[in-house]
Amino acid sequence: MKILTILGARPQFIKASSVSREIKKYLQIEEVIVHTGQHYDTNMSDIFFEQMHIPKPNYFLGIGGATHGAMTGQMIERIEEVVLKENPDIIMVYGDTNSTLAGAIVASKLNIKLAHIEAGLRSFNMKMPEEVNRILTDRVSTYLFCPTDKAVENLYAENYQNTGCNIIKSGDVMLDGALFYKEIATQPNFDIMGDFVLCTIHRAENTNDINRLRNIIESLDTIAEEIKVILPLHPRTSKIIKESAIPVQNITITEPVGYLEMVWLLKNCTIVMTDSGGLQKEAYFFSKPCVTLRDETEWEELVDVGANILTGTDKSKILEAYHQGKNKEIAFSEELYGRGDASGIIIKELLK
Repeated sequence: MKILTILGARPQFIKASSVSREIKKYLQIEEVIVHTGQHYDTNMSDIFFEQMHIPKPNYFLGIGGATHGAMTGQMIERIEEVVLKENPDIIMVYGDTNSTLAGAIVASKLNIKLAHIEAGLRSFNMKMPEEVNRILTDRVSTYLFCPTDKAVENLYAENYQNTGCNIIKSGDVMLDGALFYKEIATQPNFDIMGDFVLCTIHRAENTNDINRLRNIIESLDTIAEEIKVILPLHPRTSKIIKESAIPVQNITITEPVGYLEMVWLLKNCTIVMTDSGGLQKEAYFFSKPCVTLRDETEWEELVDVGANILTGTDKSKILEAYHQGKNKEIAFSEELYGRGDASGIIIKELLK
């Protein structure tokens, strides 16, 4: 069996690494990895692949930095060339990026089986490009590997059980990765003393709306008067803050950190405040309360069990959620995302 895996961003490589490690256990499976180049990341050097125990891509397409339409169109063309050359049995995609959608379209047009990992997720916000990507990818997939019960419920609510696809609750490959990487996590090279809040801000809905961004920064600045707030910040977001003259007085802003450093910060923080989808789950993996600076989340089960509080960007709600979250007794014992064996379940299903 030949599996052609399509990836476009660093988080996808980290997710896929767990599945790649599982694939290596089977001599009858060959994996070919295609990196579209959607998100060019300077941290993704040879050292990144070595430290993270991730196989290097067989193909690098170098497509990025264009509009959604132009980027996706170029990816479809280039991915199709690779697929015709490699003739895989299965195309595997992850999540909800433009690379995911491009791979799904190629698989559909060439009548090749498609495996979608992280299927069934819904924010029910069609203004998000990611929501469109994940719905379209689900619709043409042969195998829908769902990380949670809620993801399975979403697919059944949309009548996927009658479309001829295979709906499988696999658990979350991110949990597989978290269990693996926590053993080799590394401390960042900046000073960290005592308790701290770990925060990330990157979503366009927050960074492109100056009022939303200002509310978040002002809230974090207030929180940082009583506890250290560590905010690894992308240069683009940092530039927006400076150009918009949003004052930052108390927050500890750092350069972006690598994944192993982020895992260390997760293990050692008091609470997580973020607009990231992945970090919401990882906070749960490491038994940390989370405040999500968005109006909705794909991970509704975290809200249901009280591990995650949605605030949007209302300052009073953010401050209230912070105090509520850090003092709240939360049971992190529920296996919302499986048992850390999602990769094994996925590969065994594909081998049937």
